Amino acid sequence: MNKHTKRISDVGVSIWLDDLSRSKLQSGLLERLIDERNVVGVTTNPSIFNKAILSETLYDAQIAELAQTGASGEEVLFELTCADVLAAADIFLPVYQRTNSTDGRVSIEVDPRFARDAVATIRQAKELWAKIDRPNIMIKIPAVPESLPAITEALANGLSVNATLIFSKERYLQVIDAFITGLEKAHTAGHDLSKIDSVASFFVSRVDTAIDKQLEETGTEDALSLRGKTALANAIIAYAAYENAFSNDARWSALEKAHAKKQRPLWASTGVKNPAYPPTLYVTELAGMNVVNTMPEPTLDALSTYAGEITDKLRGGLAEAQEIFTKIERILGEGTISAVLEKLEQDGVRQFEDAWNDLLADIGRKIQTAK
Repeated sequence: MNKHTKRISDVGVSIWLDDLSRSKLQSGLLERLIDERNVVGVTTNPSIFNKAILSETLYDAQIAELAQTGASGEEVLFELTCADVLAAADIFLPVYQRTNSTDGRVSIEVDPRFARDAVATIRQAKELWAKIDRPNIMIKIPAVPESLPAITEALANGLSVNATLIFSKERYLQVIDAFITGLEKAHTAGHDLSKIDSVASFFVSRVDTAIDKQLEETGTEDALSLRGKTALANAIIAYAAYENAFSNDARWSALEKAHAKKQRPLWASTGVKNPAYPPTLYVTELAGMNVVNTMPEPTLDALSTYAGEITDKLRGGLAEAQEIFTKIERILGEGTISAVLEKLEQDGVRQFEDAWNDLLADIGRKIQTAK
């Protein structure tokens, strides 16, 4: 086992891989990452499947076979992604069992075109859950306002949920409320709350990319000194909200007595976009108890050679994080950060839709070729 990845796991971080492909499944790489790099879960999204299916020939035989049955592009894509997630779930099942169902999770996202349609989202969430039929999968649902009821409904039906594309504390608090409401309904319906797991995926690096650009355009010494600090401050503020929400809430206390588990914060988009930043910036600086960090393989590789100190960086930093926000808004204008975070949410949904549509178009061409 790699000693550096083990150190961050010992602090309280669950390492999930932010990538999945048929080549990783068939080559044994996923098992090696579990055995050697402390990887205890995996996440997928439309962009990840777009990259995998378009760049690998390993999917072509299944596409051709499905094409002969008259399957549509949407049906083919559903089968391809479910097959990969099922295979990954089987690989991670021993981790799921060893960690009492907390880790060993594999996330699959609903069709991003349904992001603003709660009825369609919950319908497909149930379809994915039934199709894959493994206890250790998570259904990824974008945490936009229109889909918050779908998060609640999925949990109420006993599904484990990854609430994704979160950028702001305000949206995160709404996600926590949707989570608690969903578990209350699940408890009333007789579901075993100890088997329902949830994470709230907070996107990190994109925040710095957006705010840094504005700081650089301002160009003052004070502005430039704040580059690379917004995303970390935003995550620390979110973590403080997490600790408060699950420490001082009577509704949660009642659920905890029924063996419910807290919805953990998950740091997503943790590969640095600015090559001037340390490649492990959004990993080592966001280490702490009871969090997940889902990282692309290059970031995981960088962590495996990181020899610096690894300690809990999430507790005790709230005042400094809030001061960073105050300084940035003093320079860029009041309300700037909120506006940027809202735009990042909208852009994130659109980017996933674009990746999905591109993938459907390419699968359509492959189907025509196979006929």
